[in-house]
Amino acid sequence: MTPGGKILLGGSVVGAVFAGLMFARPLLPVAGNDSSAAEPASLQVSEGDLRPAFSLQGIDGLTHSVSEWDGKVLAINFWATWCAPCRKEIPEFIALQKEYGDAGLQFVGIAIDDVEKVSAYAAEFGINYPLLVGDDDAISAGFAYGNDIGALPFTAIVDRAGRIVLRKQGVLSHQQALATIKKLL
Repeated sequence: MTPGGKILLGGSVVGAVFAGLMFARPLLPVAGNDSSAAEPASLQVSEGDLRPAFSLQGIDGLTHSVSEWDGKVLAINFWATWCAPCRKEIPEFIALQKEYGDAGLQFVGIAIDDVEKVSAYAAEFGINYPLLVGDDDAISAGFAYGNDIGALPFTAIVDRAGRIVLRKQGVLSHQQALATIKKLL
């Protein structure tokens, strides 16, 4: 705490902003389509709903729209290089992408992080799927997919028709990922 009474957070500015957003929002359960819920409409996405649209910059410097992967089984993973549970899942996602990519699976990582850090991490660990990076816009995409508490990691799996079939706040186990993906391929 500073002499002026301000609390200083360690880590990156993006991490501090994300942490602030997480705690500034009320903690809500993962919501269904209960119209009586007192939450923004963008958070009322549930399993079975069509996936929300978004566009974000990739580590390749190009802007990518989620519609680029229409017709594929899409696993969208929100993560950060500074998030230990996120780093734990990534090797599993790399393996699943390698094994099932030709069958129509597409992982997409959305990093709430710095593009240089994400690029370096991707190169070091051989991430074999597209990585998009953003600050507020990436956080908003997570909220649109139902990540109502701003948790990292957060994964949504979307079927070939564009319907959300699974949302997972926290680490997605290999068994749960594989069982869900195999049913959709």
